[in-house]
Amino acid sequence: MITVGILTMSDKGSRGEREDLSGKEIERMIKDLPAEVKGYEIIPDETDIIKSKLIEFADKKKLDLILTTGGTGVSPRDVTPEATRAVLDRELPGMSEAMRAESLKKTPNAMISRAVCGIRKQTLIINLPGSPKAVRENLSVVLPAISHAVEKIKGSQEECGTT
Repeated sequence: MITVGILTMSDKGSRGEREDLSGKEIERMIKDLPAEVKGYEIIPDETDIIKSKLIEFADKKKLDLILTTGGTGVSPRDVTPEATRAVLDRELPGMSEAMRAESLKKTPNAMISRAVCGIRKQTLIINLPGSPKAVRENLSVVLPAISHAVEKIKGSQEECGTT
């Protein structure tokens, strides 16, 4: 069972002015991993708050996976990638590139996504866009690799492929 944290970055959502449909979409999509949500928060688009929550979920709660939604675009308040990079030990650019490549098949706006993916200690962190539709499109691309990635991050010696 993969333990998961969901962080939604939304100024309006954190003030209770908007329902978090993207976070709920993440929760729906990961059920078959199998996964159990152990943390779910809606926080404002503030770098220090995002960093603090990522560290809390990874270091204190020791979650296997953190999925963020929101703040990955080019608006002035979109700071999720910077906050995430600041706490990562290693980036996983292949995951970010795969999400953007698949999204580009659907919209040219995908090229302005700045989402990052990476590892902090033994936690996989994946940034997702802020709309439920974009969450579906992006998470579906990386979902098949998440279980294996988590196993490897935790030190599994199992072979990655068969010959």
